[in-house]
Amino acid sequence: MKKRADYISWDEYFMGVALLSARRSKDPSTQVGACIVNDKNKIVGAGYNGLPMGCDDDEFPWEKKGDFLQTKYPYVCHAELNAILNNIGMDLRGCKIYTALFPCNECTKAIIQSGISEVIYLSDKYEGTDAARASRMMLEKAGVTCRKVTAGIDKLVLSFNEADV
Repeated sequence: MKKRADYISWDEYFMGVALLSARRSKDPSTQVGACIVNDKNKIVGAGYNGLPMGCDDDEFPWEKKGDFLQTKYPYVCHAELNAILNNIGMDLRGCKIYTALFPCNECTKAIIQSGISEVIYLSDKYEGTDAARASRMMLEKAGVTCRKVTAGIDKLVLSFNEADV
């Protein structure tokens, strides 16, 4: 018997973990996940966009527009920052971060400061905005490699039916 030939690639696996992490987000409009991987392809951190610990997500706004303090923006912690903060306690120098959405300028600062050397993203829906341009400029100047994930699959379906195991 030969081994299976239709297994997923490392990029598909780790982006899949980032996308699965995004499913934990309670944000009604944007769910983003991130997964940090070391040079031995071991997951060392994961996160999703949400409120900081101790902040009840029923007591804070989820609006995208309006008075700044009545929107989600001053309160939500992005997936990339959460993945960095949630890491297993190791030095992240030389690690890669897989993220569903190209990182904002604030998360980019944290990525660079943590020593992560590569950003792999799925979507760049804010490309061309000032924040995205600032992110790209900082990543380039800091020598952080950046690439859009290349997947050989369009989607991956998970089943919680024990008969499928």
